[in-house]
Amino acid sequence: MRMRWLFPAALIALAVTGCANEAIERASLSPSKPWVAQAQPRKTGGPADFSVPAEPKLAQIANPVLIDPEHAYDLAGLIDIAQRSSPATRHAWEVSRQAALASGMVEASFLPLITASVIGGVQKNSTPVDVPLVGRVDVESTLKGVTPVLALQWLVFDFGQRAALSKAARQVSFASNVTFNAAHQKLIFDVTRRYYEHGAAIEGHRIAAQTLANSKSVLRAVEAQLQQGRATAVELALARQQLAQSELRLVRAGGQQQDSYQALLGAMGVNATVRLKVAAPNRRQLPARFDALTQTVLESAMQRRPDLLAAYAALKAGEAQVEAAKAGMMPKIVVAGTLASNSSRFHAGNLSDIGSSTAQSSVLVVASVPLFDGGLRAAQVKTAQAGAAAAAETFRQVQLAAISEIVIASNVLETTLAANKAAGVLVQTSATAFDAALEAYRNGLGTIVIVNEANSALLDARLTKADAEVAVLISAANLAFFTGALTSVDKIPGTVMGR
Repeated sequence: MRMRWLFPAALIALAVTGCANEAIERASLSPSKPWVAQAQPRKTGGPADFSVPAEPKLAQIANPVLIDPEHAYDLAGLIDIAQRSSPATRHAWEVSRQAALASGMVEASFLPLITASVIGGVQKNSTPVDVPLVGRVDVESTLKGVTPVLALQWLVFDFGQRAALSKAARQVSFASNVTFNAAHQKLIFDVTRRYYEHGAAIEGHRIAAQTLANSKSVLRAVEAQLQQGRATAVELALARQQLAQSELRLVRAGGQQQDSYQALLGAMGVNATVRLKVAAPNRRQLPARFDALTQTVLESAMQRRPDLLAAYAALKAGEAQVEAAKAGMMPKIVVAGTLASNSSRFHAGNLSDIGSSTAQSSVLVVASVPLFDGGLRAAQVKTAQAGAAAAAETFRQVQLAAISEIVIASNVLETTLAANKAAGVLVQTSATAFDAALEAYRNGLGTIVIVNEANSALLDARLTKADAEVAVLISAANLAFFTGALTSVDKIPGTVMGR
């Protein structure tokens, strides 16, 4: 009987072993040869082709937000789209939900654990019996039974271990929720920065177009002077050269505008092939100076920084883990109880069935005291203490970094405001110089070299002014972000600056 079952079992074992060994053929045969999927045709001859099989599902990009291609979106509209479609904020949201559920799972450990189970089975036996005058007879017997069991297990006292674990889980959940809001704050800042940069690119394209128009005016002036015999072929060549440079600048400005548009879509977390209209930023009067950062403002900013709140929560969670590890070395008291009933029937040969039904219940109080574990729990306490100490140093590091970021952002805003004021003066003087140089040339009192230089200087001044304005807006948003104040669209400094 045993040999009859042993042979098929051995065949099955050999077959499984053969399949495991053959699985290595699914990989590449050599480190210099490409892996080829089973569905791909194997290439013979020619250089090694390390392509991978195409998966059509990878090209199916989900667009959770519908975009109206005819509507011109301002900054608030773009941020709204980003907050509803960005994978980064959605990921942070799912992480916060996991942390919240984890804290609930720890709190569930305070409640008793009740389980219900049913055990049932059939046992058949065949017993040979020698009967006089009859000979050997096989007597068959059957035992059937069903036992439902209701069990209770309740950890009623553990010296605060579960309370400490629950505290740590709540701190982790708090940090995850803060990080989720921080992800939205960063999204608002990123979209705002890219929006202003795109606005600067649009303005740069407009300035390049205006410079091209100025170059055409200069060329017409040279041609008019040439007809009157007061200009040379060299001046005509220089004017045409200036026109060609202006056309090149316009092409480059158009490329920068497209690049900034793609950067804006990337910051929003939407498909780069989506086409949407972006409303240009409104021109506004910027303040001439920025009041210095005060200690009160700095302390207020430190209190609402999301990264500081998250680091502080991690510190508190580490301290709670130390409490839990110390409590793990203490005794535990468990209450356990069972309630069960048994129903069975026995049948043997031609005898009548024998049935029985019993019920039992029990209540136990178990006190367990750890005596020896090879230093495992002591090592767990030291590990928790080291983790809490590391969290404390991380918190201090984040504090110092936050102060540095806020102070630097304040200084940058003060510098950009001064640069914007100086750029405004530069544009005015450059425009006056160009107009004067062009008018003087038309009257035969100047040279084309001076006119071209004045035109280029005016272009540089206008571009500098546009960049300075954007730098101010971005610096203001940067300071608001680092102070934890960039919490919604209406808190963006550029939307209220100049009021």
